[in-house]
Amino acid sequence: MNKYESLKNLLKKYGKLAIAYSGGVDSSFLLKAAIEALGKENVLAVTVKSQVIPEEEQKEAEELARQMKARHLVLKMDVLSLPEFKTNPKDRCYFCKKHIFKDIIKAASGRGFNTVADGTNSDDEGDYRPGMKALQELRVVSPLKQCGLTKAEIRELSKELGLSTYDKPSLACLASRVPYGEEITAEKLLMTGAAEKYLRSLGFNQLRVRCHGPVARIEVMPQDFDRFFRDDLNIKVYEHFKTLGFKYAALDLAGYRTGSLNEEVKIDG
Repeated sequence: MNKYESLKNLLKKYGKLAIAYSGGVDSSFLLKAAIEALGKENVLAVTVKSQVIPEEEQKEAEELARQMKARHLVLKMDVLSLPEFKTNPKDRCYFCKKHIFKDIIKAASGRGFNTVADGTNSDDEGDYRPGMKALQELRVVSPLKQCGLTKAEIRELSKELGLSTYDKPSLACLASRVPYGEEITAEKLLMTGAAEKYLRSLGFNQLRVRCHGPVARIEVMPQDFDRFFRDDLNIKVYEHFKTLGFKYAALDLAGYRTGSLNEEVKIDG
């Protein structure tokens, strides 16, 4: 029995399931599998709309949910109203996840869905993720992780299922662009979100723009480095970033990697 069949068998045991749905690779795959296993009437996709999610991502999530004919609920939240979020401690994600998933659980349970799942996969255990503690405390289930599905396997299965997200870049909330200890503001979130949108418009795919005060630290795949120095693209990017509010722009020579702002946390233990 392959992992996809194992996943559907696990999902059937829940009877009814609400899914924290962002429109990313993992949650989209989980939503598709749940609808196949349980039927669309027994599945509720719940998307949180807040300052840390780019507007274009929100629209893509809504469109994909429509394509899958999923029941879809959008919850609006002001995460910047949370002091534990705004001050940006190293366990910021714990407080944020706890707040968000409490609201998801409440909304889901009010509609008859008493089990809530998220898209955590088996690869996610390798990074610093304090938010996972919050999920455990709230008894949120992680079927993809339970079935041992890796990101690569989820992408492969998503392609077989005809999901457009199979090759979508890995995403993370915009708060992850601000170093721990530096206050998270609406301005910083807007600046980094706009900077990343501009780079994507230039054809860069997997990327991050980290906000170090007035400096935008750009992470792209190493094979994309040379593009910055063709036709004065580096100057164009720098000039555009200045219009967004940055004073400086720097290319990270280590290239794109997930959780680069967690490297200091790992060293500190």
